[in-house]
Amino acid sequence: MEVPMGSALPLGGVCKAERHQRSNSSSVADFLLLAFADTRELQLLHFWLLLAIYLAALLGNGLIITAVACDHRLHTPMYFFLLNLALLDLGCISTTLPKAMANSLWDNRTISYGGGAAQVFFLFFLLGAEYFLLTVMAYDRYVAICNALHYSTFMSSRACFKMAATAWGSSFLNSVLHTANTFSLPLCHGNALDQFFWEVPQILRLSCSDSYLREVGVLVFSLRLVFGCFVSIVLSHVQIFRAVLRMPLQHGRHKAFSTCFPHLDVVSLFASTAMFAYLKPPSLSSPSLDLLVALLYSVLPPTVNALIHSMRNRELKDALKKLIHLVIFQQD
Repeated sequence: MEVPMGSALPLGGVCKAERHQRSNSSSVADFLLLAFADTRELQLLHFWLLLAIYLAALLGNGLIITAVACDHRLHTPMYFFLLNLALLDLGCISTTLPKAMANSLWDNRTISYGGGAAQVFFLFFLLGAEYFLLTVMAYDRYVAICNALHYSTFMSSRACFKMAATAWGSSFLNSVLHTANTFSLPLCHGNALDQFFWEVPQILRLSCSDSYLREVGVLVFSLRLVFGCFVSIVLSHVQIFRAVLRMPLQHGRHKAFSTCFPHLDVVSLFASTAMFAYLKPPSLSSPSLDLLVALLYSVLPPTVNALIHSMRNRELKDALKKLIHLVIFQQD
């Protein structure tokens, strides 16, 4: 039944229309992800490239986890947080890449509604916990360099476990909030996403209700938290650099910088790409650009974090060499 222009829709009609929108969104069982390529040859090429990236991430982070767990010299707060970071990286890249690889291999773009909800939940949970943990790691370096005499007091085993638990727990609650809020929206603008995983900005484009502003508000709140963490990390490193530059010995400066620069590299890569993905204006949005940015913040950091930390950290490099020699010796 058509409603004449200028006439108000009855309250019952509004509720009925909204229920109809929600039933439309819930009736769509499968959604379509963005395909990396159209031709079969390129699809297989993308599969092998993604598989190589995934295996590199598994190998690098797996080696860090094993080295930190097995080498008693690395049982310190800094490496405890690094082990947590490697676990988060493994979870993060396992949330998106396996499904993308399967779709490329089998020439299939579909993902279920429940699978998409799982991707949103775990991606927010793992990426959020990773960023909170990077903030904790910056605080750890600040205490180690600027308050070295009180380091054992501030960074006791109990304090480290509490900090790590707070990072994981707060990110879990934030992820529950985002997932529940996002998937309460009616989705009726088709079922195709211009991304290789379920990304919140792409989901909002499918919404047919003004209630998507609720999720925008939640995103803004989360981005404020991210910005607050970023400011805390920057201020911590400003104090660290001031303290390091006052050190009389060149060796002490080199050791301090070798533990700080990898952390800054990881933070800069992760924060800049993630904030650009969620804050860029719609005029800059395009499928190719969105795909590139998503790869930069969801795939690249989990892959290169292990490499960045191991290349500039002598203690970790020695532990990894010892672990590799031990594996080779046992095989012989």
